[in-house]
Amino acid sequence: MKGLNALIKLYLLFSLSLFGSELGDILSPTKRDVFNYKDKINELESNKLEKVWINPLRLRYLKNYTEQFVDDRVSTGSYSVIIDQPIFKSGGIFWSVKYAGTLKDANGLDIEIARRKMVGEAVNILFGIKQLALKDKKTLLLIRNDEIDIKLKADSYEAGILDSSFLDQAIIKRNSDETARLVLQMEMEKLLSSFASLSDKNPKSFVVPNLKLLNKDKYKKDNLELKIKRLRRDEKELLSKMIWTKYLPEVSLQGQYNGGDSNPLFQNPNIKDEYFSYGVSVSMPININSIDDVESGKVAFLEASNEEMDSKRSVDLEYDLIIKSLEIIDKKIELDKKDAELYKRLYRVTSNLAKAGEKTAYDVEIMKNSMDIKKLDQEIHKIDKQIQLLNMYIKVNSAI
Repeated sequence: MKGLNALIKLYLLFSLSLFGSELGDILSPTKRDVFNYKDKINELESNKLEKVWINPLRLRYLKNYTEQFVDDRVSTGSYSVIIDQPIFKSGGIFWSVKYAGTLKDANGLDIEIARRKMVGEAVNILFGIKQLALKDKKTLLLIRNDEIDIKLKADSYEAGILDSSFLDQAIIKRNSDETARLVLQMEMEKLLSSFASLSDKNPKSFVVPNLKLLNKDKYKKDNLELKIKRLRRDEKELLSKMIWTKYLPEVSLQGQYNGGDSNPLFQNPNIKDEYFSYGVSVSMPININSIDDVESGKVAFLEASNEEMDSKRSVDLEYDLIIKSLEIIDKKIELDKKDAELYKRLYRVTSNLAKAGEKTAYDVEIMKNSMDIKKLDQEIHKIDKQIQLLNMYIKVNSAI
């Protein structure tokens, strides 16, 4: 139970720092604002869509002048408030409100997925920076071994013991390792630049999380890609129902308030200057394209359903691929451990032989450097595991 609680705390800490309220700690304010604006736009558009079935009031003012009469120019003014509001659309109002809510959730999840991908990209860069730093240390040790090898072979060549080709190979090896280090430095600059495009913070101030393998059932249950496919399927289903109801009977209420000036030349005590008019209408459109329109909505729903099923299979394959990748990385780590133990034993033997005068300090240093290189290889491959696990975490809503 303690282990489970520790894992839960670890995940909650990671969730808060990576995907939760502390998102600003890794994304720059401008990047964060982009997603905030998208969330706000999605909310406003959804609010508009929920009320789209409510027709607007129409206000109208009219001023007329007539010179029909010989001795006078007559002016009249009128104003009105008009509404033509459907109150029953064969279920269309109900489905349109549900559709608006589902579309809001789907678009909101799309925004969240994009946000998490960007955060995941930033964390992935942090892993890369840490990994390159380890590779740089490893390369420095390789270069130091190369220099020792060149020194020893140069001495043997000068003593006439060794052919010059062996010395040439040692020099070529050192130059290759030095070139590799320059490549690593260039890659580091690229990563730092990429991180700066996502965050205005110092990458060295972040402690990269230690991720654990997620359970497959949880990975599938909380997978955001599956959730968005499910919401898009629901969205298409509701849209299909809305299309269908569009061609069914509709009941509307009409109302109009009128006011204005009566023509002074045609006064009539039986006619009011201000009055209401109202009524009810029942209508049903007959459209030659209605069958195709309804069928198109059904096909779109079937397509979304098929995409959801296909995504389930893709998520299974994706998880299995990550597991296989982790297994291969674990094998690499085990090989590194075996090599490190071998060099550790050789280092001890060489140290003892050096004390007895049978080996040089250079021999001892080479063995120690080789042992340290294998230890660094283990750390480098452990980061490879973390990068694979990060691909899981950014796609899962919760690991608890």
